[in-house]
Amino acid sequence: MSEAFDAAAPALRAELAELERQLSDPEVHADPARVRRIGRRYAELTPTVKALERLDVVTADLRAARELAPEDESFALEAEQLERRRVELTDELTRLLAPRDPNDPSDVILEIKSGEGGEESALFAGDLLRMYTRYAEASGWKIEVLDAQQTDLGGYKSVTVAVKATSPGVPESMPYARLKFEAGVHRVQRVPVTESQGRVHTSAAGVLVMPEVEETEVELSEDDLRIDVFRSSGPGGQGVNTTDSAVRITHLPTGLVVSCQNERSQLQNREQAMRMLRSRLAALAEEQAVAAASAARRSQVRTVDRAERVRTYNYPENRFADHRIGFKSHDLDHVLGGALQPVVDALQAVEVAERLEQAGR
Repeated sequence: MSEAFDAAAPALRAELAELERQLSDPEVHADPARVRRIGRRYAELTPTVKALERLDVVTADLRAARELAPEDESFALEAEQLERRRVELTDELTRLLAPRDPNDPSDVILEIKSGEGGEESALFAGDLLRMYTRYAEASGWKIEVLDAQQTDLGGYKSVTVAVKATSPGVPESMPYARLKFEAGVHRVQRVPVTESQGRVHTSAAGVLVMPEVEETEVELSEDDLRIDVFRSSGPGGQGVNTTDSAVRITHLPTGLVVSCQNERSQLQNREQAMRMLRSRLAALAEEQAVAAASAARRSQVRTVDRAERVRTYNYPENRFADHRIGFKSHDLDHVLGGALQPVVDALQAVEVAERLEQAGR
């Protein structure tokens, strides 16, 4: 394994140095999208190069300690400690260099839709939105509502939000790397507020998670778009505009439809709808690529398939369960309060293990 690290190290160090040079170039900063791309790659590479440097130091110290061990027992003890540290660094680099989802460093467009269960499902969609909002806040991310269709009781028929990191970080700590596992059907079991007999009902909401893409990453022709404007509406008269400011965009080649009515102006709603459309088109292209690929990428299908039931939230038992990895806990109230990190850590660990296994085949 050390030979593989030695072979990879020069190219990685050279790439990091080139990224540093670009980030110090004023001309590069004239293009914000380019700066973001460079910054993300720089954040991804830095931990790997630093770990390689630490491994070089530990390896050299270990070699010296072993040479001196026959003359001094203290060096034999030091060699044992250095060997343990070398193994730890080797494991860390194996994880850092493992093949990863190229979208991991991305921000996210997240969509929640009510499903089976009528008003109760819409209320649960609102609970999921609050959960993700609190998790985003705890992670230091910004969350922006792009479009929302509320119900009379305060639930959501549909809500779409953007989740953005305030600065580039290591890929596994970025919004898409953590939130992509939320895609799928989330089932809730509880007594609905509309239930007078106290019976437990089961309903569900669907979550779609897409990497937010730059405008330059997805080419859109105006000829492929049908743009309709209409008057926005909301429950109880709230959010009702007196002008046709809401925007619906249909992408004719694929039939994808997005709409936005949250902003006051037609131009703002159009810009938000275009953000959503670009992310949906990128996600669709990814799904098609996965479907056409070999079984080596089946694990990624589960992260984008909304038809799969991924979670159950059982209120009577205060139980939270992720069905893909058998994760269970009895702290549902904390999970709904945004304490998602334990299950995210477990899902990421399984994904890394799968990717390492695939790389070794």
